[in-house]
Amino acid sequence: MSTTVAEEAWSLAFGALSLEDGMALREGTAWRLISGNDPDRFRGLLSIADIDAFLRTDAARTPRVSMADGARKGSAGLPIDDYIEEGGDRVDLPALFDRHAEGASLVVSQFQEIHPPLARFCRGLEKAFLHGVQANIYLTPPDAQGFRVHFDTHDVLVLQVSGRKAWRVWDHIPYAAPTRHTPWANNATPEGEPHALLMSPGDVLYLPRGVMHEAMVQQGEEPSLHITIGLMEAGMGEMLRALLDEMEGEEPALRAAMPTWRLADPEGATVLRDRLAAALAVLARPDVADRLTMAALDRLARERMPLPGRSLHTPPPGPDDRLRLSETMHHTLVPFEAGGAALRWYGGVEKLTARELDWLMGLEDGATAAELGEEALDFCRRLARHGVLERV
Repeated sequence: MSTTVAEEAWSLAFGALSLEDGMALREGTAWRLISGNDPDRFRGLLSIADIDAFLRTDAARTPRVSMADGARKGSAGLPIDDYIEEGGDRVDLPALFDRHAEGASLVVSQFQEIHPPLARFCRGLEKAFLHGVQANIYLTPPDAQGFRVHFDTHDVLVLQVSGRKAWRVWDHIPYAAPTRHTPWANNATPEGEPHALLMSPGDVLYLPRGVMHEAMVQQGEEPSLHITIGLMEAGMGEMLRALLDEMEGEEPALRAAMPTWRLADPEGATVLRDRLAAALAVLARPDVADRLTMAALDRLARERMPLPGRSLHTPPPGPDDRLRLSETMHHTLVPFEAGGAALRWYGGVEKLTARELDWLMGLEDGATAAELGEEALDFCRRLARHGVLERV
């Protein structure tokens, strides 16, 4: 039986770690090194030749391409004028080669947006975690360091593709659960003794957000290529801010005035607490959790590349073509209490009758329109046109 996109990505990223154990890892604050036994484990995802080819295209521009050198004073990030064409944003390739030879690491951000193997891999992890996943690339020359000690504001997986890299990781987390609204500001000091790790090709390092770390290539080693997979889960504060903007027009308690004219009165604090309690009561309703859930799933479909289950000239399915729900197109099924459901995906919503919902359930594991029954072919062709269905 063939593996799904999610199973394929999970196995590559986490090895023998079960889905349950992986989810538990995400819910804790402990880092983990997952040693590999196959140095070619990630060669299907990326190579230095792939990066060379990318740099020779017009897509090699800032801010996707950047450089960093931990030996610099102040910020490790190189000024873009050092490796970008004058007056533009396109890479000056000879200058970039020179900076790299002098010890600067090459960084390519969100390479999954333009490199199909990484796009498929990240999509598989998105299917498992139901939030966005991105892939940043780091190519570091020998005896060099890209970024000095820091923490990230999201969980990451470091996949060592080629070469070796020495890491130092601290157990102490100086700032609990940082987010993009609380970024690294170079004001945290690692505490305790670090763990010294040497990552070889095929190794994986999981670092929860807030864990302090640094890495460098040792003298005499070949260049190090690794992929940092960013697990871009949204914070509760971020999701609530968006939901509050949406709900304010619906709920009088969220539109109540801030009683500044009462704050100097003895009863001012009581008035404010009462209004705050009314607003919080709105947010504590069970339906608000449902709305947060839908907002998170819609965000996943809306903000990630669609990757539909069809191409430019895919012909419409026939009655005997075996079809299934696309593995790469994000979609969400929301049942209605009165029967039927809404199928939501990138850029669209399809309201399903109870009969169409039954057809959709049949398509989860693969079915033909002929097997589903009369009139199912038009339904299948409609979803296939949107890329929500694919041929098995």
